[in-house]
Amino acid sequence: MTEARASSGKMRPPSGKQSSVPVIEETETGIRKTSARTNNAQPVAGKAADQAETSSETKDTKGENDIGSNGVSDNDDSPECSSHEDNSTWFDVQFHDNKQTKVKKPDELQNAMNVPDVSINREILNRIRGSMTGMALGDALGAHVEFRPHQFLVNNPVKDLESGGTWGLTKGQFTDDTSMALCLANSLVACHGFNTYDQLVRYKWWHKFGYMSATGHCFDIGAATSNSLREFERRQNIFAKKFSIPLTNMDRLSDSELLQQFNVYCSEEGVAGNGALMRLAPVPLFFYRDPPVAVEYSGVSGHITHGDIKVYDACRYYGALIVAALQGYKKEQLLDDNFYQKHKEWFSKKKLHPDIESISKGSYKKNGYDAGIRGKGYIVNALEAALWAFWSDGNSFETGALAAVNLGDDTDTTAAIYGQLAGAHYGYQKLPKRWLQHAYAKKFMHKLSKWIAFEGDRCQK
Repeated sequence: MTEARASSGKMRPPSGKQSSVPVIEETETGIRKTSARTNNAQPVAGKAADQAETSSETKDTKGENDIGSNGVSDNDDSPECSSHEDNSTWFDVQFHDNKQTKVKKPDELQNAMNVPDVSINREILNRIRGSMTGMALGDALGAHVEFRPHQFLVNNPVKDLESGGTWGLTKGQFTDDTSMALCLANSLVACHGFNTYDQLVRYKWWHKFGYMSATGHCFDIGAATSNSLREFERRQNIFAKKFSIPLTNMDRLSDSELLQQFNVYCSEEGVAGNGALMRLAPVPLFFYRDPPVAVEYSGVSGHITHGDIKVYDACRYYGALIVAALQGYKKEQLLDDNFYQKHKEWFSKKKLHPDIESISKGSYKKNGYDAGIRGKGYIVNALEAALWAFWSDGNSFETGALAAVNLGDDTDTTAAIYGQLAGAHYGYQKLPKRWLQHAYAKKFMHKLSKWIAFEGDRCQK
């Protein structure tokens, strides 16, 4: 089947965040924590992170329902499915049939999922859920006009969630952006930390089987991601033969010595698509308590599939902003042109690429499309566009998400990237209620968000 490549790098559909900080050691499988040092560079605005550990019961949630401003339960955690145990069958790819032709989708797994029976700071959970759901809503908002040029959206502006369009999705269903983020979040929770090999395995499951897809199929994938996943699978085959490992066992590879010998950087150099940034949120949400670790892992999470240094640095910078949002920074602090300079310890004193540093200094603070803001697939454009939408949204998630989409081109991804930061800042309770009514697999997203909060805390203690 012949497919036309979109300018975003995606394939068009066929016509018709004070802690003991680990020293980061680079290895072929990514990075690992070795010795520890004390980091005293905790910003005043970061006190929210400590409050998350010492908050009173009135600010914690332990299985009870979180009641939204509309009086409707937004938690979906029933007492009978709360547990300290890692009942993780839902982490893995599951099928309806023995022939593995029909995968179980998130909305078909959500009722079987348990949740950790522990107290979790309400505000932190609100922000995690806001980021994850905000990403999904932005993705869904732009899905039906993906690849449409700017002028089309000038003439036909998106004003609400819609069904149909580019992929024929039901209103509220998401695309590859959120599917890959769910793969990444599941990996962090299932592995109790950062495991690049497992992340790639889950992305492969999505690509091959439709794991974490809203439709049960991988219907939308970027060219760079597709190439990297094919390369990962090729390396798995070679590795299995070299070490006499049954190929069927390669997705469950857990031997740490073997894993250190597997090169997880599967992209060619110079690949700078936005596919690395669109799935980022789970990493800074999981590691926000330890900013240098969160920032470094954010960069690595994108670099394994997109080989350009600009990708590594775009993910590091945006990851730092999400960490700061979870720590309760005000919007003007997040958008401070000197944010990077004030938080260099978070970046392990590694400089940002000039293109990303320019964005950190406020290059996005201009008059939208007419001033050069573009919702394109190039990661520099995508980062700038998402930050422009956040800067100019008038403190309204809805306004910002719509503005991101109406730039045109890679509409779903620009809005999904916007939604990660905006959702973390505004929180779940401030997302548009009428959009939340249509959010696909909301219960799955809520439960997964609680696992991210729980496992992230346990991982860094």
